[in-house]
Amino acid sequence: MGRNPHPHLRKAAVAASAAALVLGPLAMTASADPAPAPSPAPAPGLPADLAAAVQRDLKMSTDEYLRRAALAQQVAAFSTNAQQQYPDVFGGAWLDNAGKAVVALVPGQGQDAVRQSAQAVGFQVKDVAKTQTALRDEKNAFQQWLTGQPQDVAKSVRGAVIDVVNNTVAVRVDQAGLPMPGFVDPARVIVMAAPPQGPDTLPQATAVAGEGGGPAAAGDAYASQAGHTSLRCSLGFNGVDGNDNAVNITAGHCDPNIPAAGTGDAPGVFDLLPGDHLGPQVGAFEKSVLGAQDYSIVAINDGARDRFSNNLVRVPGQGPIAITGVASPVVGAPVCKSGARTGFSCGVINAVDQTVEVGDHDLMQSFSANICALPGDSGGPVVSGTMALGISSASTVADFPVCEIPELLGVLTGNGPQLFVQPLDLVLADNPGLRVRTN
Repeated sequence: MGRNPHPHLRKAAVAASAAALVLGPLAMTASADPAPAPSPAPAPGLPADLAAAVQRDLKMSTDEYLRRAALAQQVAAFSTNAQQQYPDVFGGAWLDNAGKAVVALVPGQGQDAVRQSAQAVGFQVKDVAKTQTALRDEKNAFQQWLTGQPQDVAKSVRGAVIDVVNNTVAVRVDQAGLPMPGFVDPARVIVMAAPPQGPDTLPQATAVAGEGGGPAAAGDAYASQAGHTSLRCSLGFNGVDGNDNAVNITAGHCDPNIPAAGTGDAPGVFDLLPGDHLGPQVGAFEKSVLGAQDYSIVAINDGARDRFSNNLVRVPGQGPIAITGVASPVVGAPVCKSGARTGFSCGVINAVDQTVEVGDHDLMQSFSANICALPGDSGGPVVSGTMALGISSASTVADFPVCEIPELLGVLTGNGPQLFVQPLDLVLADNPGLRVRTN
């Protein structure tokens, strides 16, 4: 999603994942009795552009979108508690296609207690063979097995994910017939094309004098610049660091000089004006991570602080949605992304806690959804309901000029666009004191 996107979005154009077939779980822990979180307060109406995307892409009303988003967070709370207290019987949880909560359980001590707790709050229960802990062990065992394979085999594996709905581990490869360890079900080895290589850059942007405009919201365009390299990305969530300094949380691969982040040579972040002209500089990269995770923290200049002192997500120039909190990814949850290139588009989470090869690194603990994103959308926000969820990191369709083409191909082949997302809760956990602005 990048600069023509950005740097690694072409490089980040991970191969098509057939993720509709690959469903995965949450990766979270907590303590307390397995019980759902309290229902959030009624959410305000959604802006017209987001409501239109929900109806177009999810084929559901905004009320149903908000209901499923809230239910997913109840499932997340139940899952963390059940995994903490009953790891020997808990097999994961998700929302099914009808928007109903499902909890998977393995026979054993404590199963009846979890079953009763789940059913008491209206969740369905499904009996399975493997616990979530066992599935994670299998995924780790696969990664260990892979390190001992010949280079031609290792390079053909694009990632692995816990398929919680099918109670197994799924593997993405770029060719059929590769050897696999015995615990990997051959039916869950999914062949996908190798990702295209090579980043695109923004044509050398020219500066335009002028003062900054109104509020800067998640989803607005920005340009990052280091020397002769300019990248086009989308602002992520506005926040504050541990010292109450204004920051913006966006993608790590949007930083054209990652080693310089936090120094006097850190690349600048600029308003991006029509015609790819640079507006005023609004900040610089304070911290950038690209590897197992993909995020940047942009330190906002004092002169632009007021512009970033909001909790808004929008299509550039259109009505915003106000962020009310931070959510956790749950398989089956409805989500929407905003980006400066393609605006709002929505889908359903089909895998979480997954490893996927993106260019020259493996993105860990990411989640994916069947959403189209194109160069320029990278770094933008992903929400569920009115909750902040993640940062757009990589797309399987970054080489297409418009979303209509890969979406049509997806209808014909069953292998539609996939967006891979950096979970926001991992970023916050990695940076004590960092907070997202909310109501």
